[in-house]
Amino acid sequence: MEFNLAEKLAIVKAIDEVILADGYVSQSEIHLLRHLTKILKFESGLIEEARKTTGNEGMSILKAMPEHKKRTLVILLQEMAKADGRVNDIEIELIQSIIEQIGVYNE
Repeated sequence: MEFNLAEKLAIVKAIDEVILADGYVSQSEIHLLRHLTKILKFESGLIEEARKTTGNEGMSILKAMPEHKKRTLVILLQEMAKADGRVNDIEIELIQSIIEQIGVYNE
């Protein structure tokens, strides 16, 4: 799936927030993030650039994405939350909040 630069920034921002949500960054999360950047063709400096993006800017971009890209984002966030072998309530709440804000609908 192809994402434009703005979408990539917003997606990396959301993923980074999930990684940082529990206050612990594991090697498995770093490994998965590196893997995702290769698969999705995210440039290497994108993480630092995404951290400069405000939450509102990122959310606006994510809301504007088509439904199939939003669903892909949800999968990416869930996989990142599971990457360290434990999903805590903070990560679950964050992902649920993102899902609600971007308007991903169940069929």
